[in-house]
Parts: sequence; structure tokens; C-alpha cells
Amino acid sequence: MGTESAAVNFSELVNKNKQTLARLQESPRLLLHRRDGEDLVLTTAARAEQDQTVVSAATRMLAAMARREPGSMELLLDILPDAFPWVRFLPEPDLHAFAVELVDTMRAADSLGNSASVAQLLIAWQHTAEVYSDPELLAALTQDHGEDHGPVPDPRGAA
Repeated sequence: MGTESAAVNFSELVNKNKQTLARLQESPRLLLHRRDGEDLVLTTAARAEQDQTVVSAATRMLAAMARREPGSMELLLDILPDAFPWVRFLPEPDLHAFAVELVDTMRAADSLGNSASVAQLLIAWQHTAEVYSDPELLAALTQDHGEDHGPVPDPRGAA
């Protein structure tokens, strides 16, 4: 049994569904390329449930570890650069805030069975690290321009 995802065009699933679905016996996932939209990933319900079980277990262990012992947060802060090399650019207080927010968000996302918020959190903190990694960009974004441009509109369009 292979560990890499197989890939086919979406039209193969439509035109040769039995042969295409049989490929799920060889691969845990089937990447479906689409011309008119975002690619899709097809897997069995059992495999999707297994993946969710593994992610949930890892999340629960990380959250429990981070809260159990006083030194565990320091351990987490110590290993974060191995998992996310870009955190080296974050100032110490931000690194700590990232660690706490990551654990809390992972735990909350796991309770919903939806990891979108974790992915968004990682992207946002990575962009923050990118700003800190570029002294010119950091200076441009943090300098006081001496002007107040008024209230910021709600991005959701709410009044």
C-alpha cells in the first residue's frame, strides 16, 4: 500500500468511476484535478476519521502538556523553532503569545472538528514573523506617521 496520494483528472472519476475509486485501495487519498475549480481530495470515510482521530490525539496531548507542568511551556517554546523555523524572528513576548494562542486555538478547533482557524492562526503569525525579519518593513509599519485617518470600517460590512 502506497503512502503518497494518487492524482487523476476529475473527468476520470466521472467517466471511469469504478476504476478511479479502486485506486483508493492503493493510496489513502486521491487528488482530483479540476479545470473549473479548486482541486479536490477524495478519501474514504474511515481514513478521514482516522486522520481526525490522530490530529485530535496530538492536539489533546499538546494542550495537556502545555498546561500540566510549569516547565512545559518553556519546553514548548524551546521546540517551536524546530517545528516553525520562522518563529526565530518573533520577539520573545510574541513567541510566548504565539505558543499560548496556538495551543488554545488547536484545542478549540479540535472541539469543533474544524482546523481552519489553526491554519489561519499559523498564516497570520508567519506573516508577523516576516515583518519582523525585514527591518525596513518593520520600520515602515511601526513608525508614527503623526496622522489619524479616522475610524477603521468593520471588514465584515457591519455598522
